[in-house]
Parts: sequence; structure tokens; C-alpha cells
Amino acid sequence: MKVIIGGRGKMGSLLAETAEKAGYEVLGMFDAFNLDELETCEKADMIIDFSHRNNLGWIIDYVNANDCALVYGTTGLTDEQKEQIFALAENHPVFLSSNFSYGVAVLQELIRVAAPLLEETFDIELTETHHNQKQDAPSGTARTLLDILNRDGKYKEVYGRSGMTGAREKEIGVHSLRGGTEAGEHSVHFFGSNESITITHHADNRMIFVNGAVRAAGYLQDKGPGLYTMKDLLFGKDE
Repeated sequence: MKVIIGGRGKMGSLLAETAEKAGYEVLGMFDAFNLDELETCEKADMIIDFSHRNNLGWIIDYVNANDCALVYGTTGLTDEQKEQIFALAENHPVFLSSNFSYGVAVLQELIRVAAPLLEETFDIELTETHHNQKQDAPSGTARTLLDILNRDGKYKEVYGRSGMTGAREKEIGVHSLRGGTEAGEHSVHFFGSNESITITHHADNRMIFVNGAVRAAGYLQDKGPGLYTMKDLLFGKDE
């Protein structure tokens, strides 16, 4: 399989190196500063992108023009950009995830089971920690977890607290920590009367995301048009 990598930063370099080790042919790494080279590049079967949402425009154009697949892990998308990806998946295989860690995928499924059992009598808080260079807050993974926790929109979503906030309402607090080289940690806290439960995923380094993306690329190889997620990688996609 011939692959193009979106972005030329640290994550792009790791993706390229790992994809090559997995047996894929990496045709190049591209962003807004070298798109002229893309015009002479051999046609790719797939794009893997973890770079920046500003690259989405040329990525969508390339997928449409070359009828290739897309593995997309960039976060911080606008609602309009999300709709563009959903539209792209109507005619092309698109694997979309805010986090490509296999462990985080399992964490999300644990939360899907735990939340309905605890939400009536437990308070819920969500914390996430990342390195000091991360651009968006809360993280894309935290937003995904929040969507699971607040699936019916019953909770008020509170991003940080300060001042005289008073007693909590029916709310979920979301808290973002930034510092050092922390690869990523996500915790969902359920606080009950005289007991609490915390479910945490900790990433030691970014390779778990890189390995997950390459694994997703392999999964997507023989798939038809559609939107695929880590849940499909865990359980298969319902046709």
C-alpha cells in the first residue's frame, strides 16, 4: 500500500517510520509549505494525517481527486470541518478518531457501560493532561468521552471552576492540565456517597497513537466507502 503522510512534524515522522516498518511504501510527507511537490508525487492509496486542521482542505481535495482512503486523527476541528469529513466518507473509506490508542478505545467502551449505572447517584468529573505544546483544550479524546457521558444532553458541561460557584448542579466538570512532556492521561471520576470510582488511561509516549493509526490503516485497506472508528476496529462494523 502506498501512503502519504499529512504533516512533517514529530508525529508525521513517527507515522512515516512506523508505516515503512509495517511494509507500506511512504511516498512523502506534506503540508502547506511543500504542496507543489505533491503534484509530481506518485498516486497514493491512503493518507494518514495527525497534523493540523489547516491541512484538511488539500487532504479532502486529494482524496476526492485520487479516490483514496483516509486515516484522520487531527483534533480541534470546527463543526464545518467535521461535516466535510462526514461528507467525504459517503464516497471514500475514512477512519476517524480523536485518539488511536487501543487502550483508549477500550476505555471508551468501559465508560459506555459504567455511566448509565452510576449517573443517578454519582457526580461525574473529567480530567485530561497533556504536554505543554498541545494546541487544543479540552483534548479531542476528552470531548469524545464527554459525548459518551452526556449522550442525552442532560448535564451542564462546566469547563474549569473559579470563584463562588456554589453547590454543583447536574453537571460534568471538565479540566485540562498542560505541562512538560506528558503524552496524555484521561480520567473519568465518579463520586458517590462515601465511595468513588476512577477509570484512567495513561499514555507513556506517542507511539501508542502511531501504532494505532498504522493498525487502522491496515484495517481500512479492503474496506468500501464509509466512516470507520476505533469501535469498528474493536468489534467490527455493522453492515
